[in-house]
Amino acid sequence: MLVVLGSLPGTGKTTIARIAASRLRAAYIRIDAIEQAMRSAGVLARPDGVGPAGYMAAYALAKENLRLGLPVVADCVNPLPETRAAWREAAAPLPIVEVEVVCSDPAEHRRRVEARTADLPGLVPPTWASVLRHEYAPWTGPRLVLDTASLGAEDAASRVCGEAAGLCAG
Repeated sequence: MLVVLGSLPGTGKTTIARIAASRLRAAYIRIDAIEQAMRSAGVLARPDGVGPAGYMAAYALAKENLRLGLPVVADCVNPLPETRAAWREAAAPLPIVEVEVVCSDPAEHRRRVEARTADLPGLVPPTWASVLRHEYAPWTGPRLVLDTASLGAEDAASRVCGEAAGLCAG
């Protein structure tokens, strides 16, 4: 089973994804870590020029772990219908839990973004202005929506794990 958490930066998805991955004993795939490793390796023509390469690497890692029979939790912005479809393709024929994490309180979302510190060497956290400019298409398909303005990370992770357990049981 593949669990994909997507959202704009600063909503709490990484915290939730880490808790869920630990509880599910799942492989954890974080796009930020993949993309920062590519930047740090110096293999990019431009430091901001990761493009789709990080997602392509993540899809491949997810497929390999799923092939081994491991559950996978993916942590990414997942901003476009194309990225969402690619995750579903990576999971097939196994179940997928798609999760959109939102923070419906703009002031709280901004506070979180502005208070962030990098947890990966070399990673520069986004600014509030860059979050507002981020390409992010509205979701149209079925998904679990978690609003972290009113839901704590532990409870949100419990909802993710409950959804995952329901798919595995049924």
